Amino acid sequence: MSELPNALDSIRRLMRRRSSDSEQCELCSAPVPSEHAHLVEIASRKILCACQACAILFSGRDDAKYRRIPDRIEMLNDFVMTDAQWESLNVPISLAFFFYDSNAGRVVAFYPSPASATESLLPLDAWQELIAANPVLAELQPDVEALLAKRIGGQNEYFRVPIDHCYKLVGLIRMHWRGLSGGTEVWREIGKFYDQLKARSVTRGPVHA
Repeated sequence: MSELPNALDSIRRLMRRRSSDSEQCELCSAPVPSEHAHLVEIASRKILCACQACAILFSGRDDAKYRRIPDRIEMLNDFVMTDAQWESLNVPISLAFFFYDSNAGRVVAFYPSPASATESLLPLDAWQELIAANPVLAELQPDVEALLAKRIGGQNEYFRVPIDHCYKLVGLIRMHWRGLSGGTEVWREIGKFYDQLKARSVTRGPVHA
């Protein structure tokens, strides 16, 4: 198993910057507003703040050092995953995200923990089975979009999200986790995170009553 130190360092830097008024593009040093684009450095998974001009420069380029992280958030109401399929993914907890890693040349799975985000070995045949049932997975942009899965308390929810949102969730869990079970604060923050995610998302598939 491996962790995501570079990505988490990026999230800590982003959270610190949002508390100040001096945010800058990390490529050209131009000032950026509080709501701005992000890029991911493919080799390190490092997330960078970007001005609009630099973000446009790396939009739609698969051969570049950096790739623009999209804004799209979709709640996948029609996503199909059985309990047996979840267990076959070798994820030990009920929160995880999955994305195609260009460096590894495969889909990777990570789950949040109090220490970091930990990689779980993902059986290729299990992922292919999920793609067959959920074609949206084949649409995920490598390195910058992920499937975010939450299966807690009998409520199974799936989202197509920008990769920086996954790292943000990991950062929140690290920041607020207390004791063995996490404590009430971390679960309150997780709830807020998903409420905000739903508020910003478009719905894909039927809305269930």
